[in-house]
Amino acid sequence: MKLRPLLTLALALTCFCACAAPAAEPRPNILLILADDLGYADLGCFGATDIRTPHLDRLAREGTRFTSFYVAQPVCTASRAALLSGCYPNRIGMHGALNHTSRNGIHPDEWLLPEMLQARGYATICIGKWHLGTLAKFNPLRNGFAEWFGTPYSNDNSKYHPVLAAEMPPFPLHEGDRVLELDPDQSQFTRRFAERAVSFIERHAAQPFFLYLPHVMPHVPIFASEKFKGRSARGLYGDVVEELDWSVGQLLAALERLHLAERTLVIFFSDNGPWLSYGNHAGSARPHREGKLTAFDGGVRVPLIVRWPGQVPAGRVSDEPFMAIDWLPTLTDLAGGQPSTRKIDGLNVKPLLLGEPGAKSPHDALAFFAGDEFHALRSGDWKLHFAHPFLTTAGEPGRGGKPSNWGKTVPLAITQSGITGIASRHGQRVEHIPLSLFNLRTDPGETNNVAAQHPEIVTRLTRLAAPIRADLGDSLTSVPGTGLRPAGIDSAPAAPQTPKSK
Repeated sequence: MKLRPLLTLALALTCFCACAAPAAEPRPNILLILADDLGYADLGCFGATDIRTPHLDRLAREGTRFTSFYVAQPVCTASRAALLSGCYPNRIGMHGALNHTSRNGIHPDEWLLPEMLQARGYATICIGKWHLGTLAKFNPLRNGFAEWFGTPYSNDNSKYHPVLAAEMPPFPLHEGDRVLELDPDQSQFTRRFAERAVSFIERHAAQPFFLYLPHVMPHVPIFASEKFKGRSARGLYGDVVEELDWSVGQLLAALERLHLAERTLVIFFSDNGPWLSYGNHAGSARPHREGKLTAFDGGVRVPLIVRWPGQVPAGRVSDEPFMAIDWLPTLTDLAGGQPSTRKIDGLNVKPLLLGEPGAKSPHDALAFFAGDEFHALRSGDWKLHFAHPFLTTAGEPGRGGKPSNWGKTVPLAITQSGITGIASRHGQRVEHIPLSLFNLRTDPGETNNVAAQHPEIVTRLTRLAAPIRADLGDSLTSVPGTGLRPAGIDSAPAAPQTPKSK
């Protein structure tokens, strides 16, 4: 006789608790914008005074600037492979930069960021430079993207190559699996990519989306549209960066117009540092040493801006070091996705991203490779360079899209996998650094070797490096690596590409 009142009370309490329980946080839309060869100091919010970037500066005011963010290797393919796989690129066989002759690509068994998000119901698109395999079996549509509008490799593999133009085939622009155009007008890339990105956001405003926008610019050869030519105090290079900033503004405006800004995590960074041998067609890495193709901070430390209103603190600057390999596990957490069953190197930096009190980098150390050579290790404020060769630019810098003249005197091959001949072709020379220790807090330019003054730190970092070397290998010390996986390989003869329209 007393069960009915008790049951009624239980049901009422259940309904009350269900109504009072906080709603689960929605999965964020993810807009990941990647510049190509942008310098650390090429944005106003990172110190540029002769390039205007009001939209990116606003993004920084409304979000967080991360000033010790790194890419895994200082070259295009390797950097992108690390970003999407969560792995050091040498773990998965993705060294250097692929070109139009490459028969390898990202292995189909790797669990990539777009695949994880697509499995969570995200609409996915890649707009821009892919660079993880030229063949159809390796393209974005086989790796978690439902749509792709862009190029399979870098824009210098074209008739505009400053040294090897005669060897280059027509440069393809893809619409999915088909070649839409050959040798498109490169001055229109930034505008066309922005327009396609806005269209995608409009079409998918009602569902979670992942928009990956790896721009072609400002990788040489550089082009700006007529609207932006001659606007910047930094010449054509500045014009190109200002147009990239404009394109970011177009995307932010679309998010606001569609009331998506609060639900969208916006991430902006560069794939590596500036290609300094191109002089006035290259960016600035200051205050860091060297640039692209080196493991000095000028090659691997890049500007990162993250905005997610109400989640990522606004107006904050964080100097905690982390790396692009961390995006896969972090975004997997935020999206509620399935973690990779394969070994990855990235760690979840969600507490750091969201500005949780006391949040620190989860890494004891970050490793820096050039191809299969283990060059350096960062732990806290300290960076240890093992004895290694490196590429540098000296003498008369390049001008007008041509590299400096060092290519006349350097060897045709160097030991860094994937960039054989890069020195001679792009005006750089090979130098060597001995075992060197730098305090990045006091010496961001890596100029004052204090190894002799701090032997205990050299010993500690050397010990941290030992298991990494054993796992990932190191051709400099003839260590093969026990944790390496192969890239995807295709040995079939290449089929000619035919455009549907010119």
